Amino acid sequence: SAGRLQLPVDHEHSLPSSDDLFKLLELMKIALPLKDLTKYKTSESHLDWEKVAFSSYTADQCKQKWSEVSKEIRKFRTLTELIFDAQDYIRNPYKGKKLKKHPDFPKKPLTPYFRFFMEKRAKYAKLHPEMSNLDLTKILSKKYRELPEKKKKKYVEDFVKDKESFGLSMSKFREEHPELVECMTKKGSNVPEKARTPQQLWYTHEKKAFLKTNADATTKDIKDSLGKQWTRLTDKKRLKWIGKSLELQKQYEETMREYIQQHPELNMNQGDYSKSTLTKAERHLKDKSDGRPDKPPPNGYSMFCAELMSSMKDVPSTERMVMCSQRWKLLKQNEKDAYQKRCEQRKKEYEIEMNRFLGSLSVEEQQRVLAEQKMIATVSPCIGVSPPSCVQQAGAEKPKRPISAMFIFAEEKRPKLQQERSDLSESELTRLLARMWNELSEKKKEKYKRLEAVLKAETMKKEKEERGHLPDPPKTAQDIWQQSVIGDYLARFKSDRPKAQKAMETTWNSMEKKEKMLWIKKAAEDQKRYERELCEMRSPVTTAIASGKKMKFDGEPKKPPSNGYQKFSQEMLSNGELNHLPMKERMAEIGGRWQRLVQKEKDQYKKIAEEKQRQYKVLLEQWLASISSQERHIYKEYNSQVRWLLHRITFI
Repeated sequence: SAGRLQLPVDHEHSLPSSDDLFKLLELMKIALPLKDLTKYKTSESHLDWEKVAFSSYTADQCKQKWSEVSKEIRKFRTLTELIFDAQDYIRNPYKGKKLKKHPDFPKKPLTPYFRFFMEKRAKYAKLHPEMSNLDLTKILSKKYRELPEKKKKKYVEDFVKDKESFGLSMSKFREEHPELVECMTKKGSNVPEKARTPQQLWYTHEKKAFLKTNADATTKDIKDSLGKQWTRLTDKKRLKWIGKSLELQKQYEETMREYIQQHPELNMNQGDYSKSTLTKAERHLKDKSDGRPDKPPPNGYSMFCAELMSSMKDVPSTERMVMCSQRWKLLKQNEKDAYQKRCEQRKKEYEIEMNRFLGSLSVEEQQRVLAEQKMIATVSPCIGVSPPSCVQQAGAEKPKRPISAMFIFAEEKRPKLQQERSDLSESELTRLLARMWNELSEKKKEKYKRLEAVLKAETMKKEKEERGHLPDPPKTAQDIWQQSVIGDYLARFKSDRPKAQKAMETTWNSMEKKEKMLWIKKAAEDQKRYERELCEMRSPVTTAIASGKKMKFDGEPKKPPSNGYQKFSQEMLSNGELNHLPMKERMAEIGGRWQRLVQKEKDQYKKIAEEKQRQYKVLLEQWLASISSQERHIYKEYNSQVRWLLHRITFI
């Protein structure tokens, strides 16, 4: 038929003859440019199929046949490289995953349970038409477990018989298709098997023991039972499987190094196979058992909080830090100094213990621990510090205090003096510079005092701008969780941040809601923190709203009526005609008169209100442009909070 390449068929194998196909691919290679570096689709669209056409086949027929062949192969390389895959596919169309689709590939025998299931399913489906497939599966699974051993024996014997037959058929298939089996074997056994995690090793070990006492248990039964046991496992027993997993990981990495040397075409590096088999908690447990010391608190306040919180388990987490802060303020200065002194001592001890621990590790492990330490310091500098310090680090950097005129003078003269008086220490040099400043005449000091004034003005300007900044926006639950685990992920992915980020997103998306609950609560706390800081920063807005009074802004244009009825009401109230009535009755009378107006009159009021609104918008934009950015920000925040309150009142 037109538009399709008619090729002779090899009826013995039910496949098209490959001679013409190879001819087609060779001609395509010739028609392609020598340096084919563009994307596959681009090269294909620019290919001159008239040059490819051969024998009695037209350009369209050749293009159509290529389209059929290319569907079966991957397409993320250049067209030149792609043709090699096409040649491989023509030689072996059942390579890889398609092997089981080969017409001669023997089918695996059904297990005893599935034989019973297939035999009884139709009967039970007829008896219970209202049941879903899942419910039928549950019933038949239960029925099979309740079968007496004598009846079960029949299904087991049939399975054993078919299994033997499958083995013979598979041997015959290997003899008839050695090239296919070779590909399958290479894929399945030549690549070293990855090291398993501690939980996987323990699960495999315990599964055998579990099946001895529960022979009819399903996979779900095994997972449910063993899953609970793993969570209750003691640290001592868990360490046993952690050690085994690390040994296997070491063996796997050595085997992979050899394998990569033998297969350079794989283009793999160490990062592709050296991922840890341990979770963050397992790694922490292993390090602790090896003697890694716990990191001390960064300051006296953190040490005080840690000790106090150990006796505050019944206090809600949202209130603990507030209570710690309040109690810390009640301490005397000498008590605070004592905590700080203990903290400094603990830091010195930690350094000694950490150096001892590092000395007991291999070079690779030392690098891992040091990388983790660096990540913790980089990612979470605010963990455990006192609230004022943390706020300062989390927000924009606080402007530095301007240096004095004497300090400017000293820093200018210090380099030259250091060269001339190299015998002096830093403290002696500072004292000498101070004497030189005191001996300087007032006229010469004026230069440095002017510089001091300039720096002071710049600092005051920065501080003024800083006061107008908003607090840090609240973090999401996912952001807070990622901040707590990023050190572990960066260590696992050798500081490759994009890979670590992608892995964290995958883990977060696979977590159940109960696992996320802790981080959701922390995000809620952070939202409260943001709202509190916002209120503190915008005290004029908060005061105005709390008092119930409208906040006044100099020069703000008066708001016009928003619709025709409001315009009519204003007119009736301003002419004094209804002043003799109480306000409630006055508004009722206005409402009645509005209802009695004809539609034409109502439309006229509506038109006037719309024109007033347009004029107001122009005046408002002009006024907003004339005021400072800080005043503009307060105005917008006040209006947004008023709108929010009106919305709340409407729906309460």
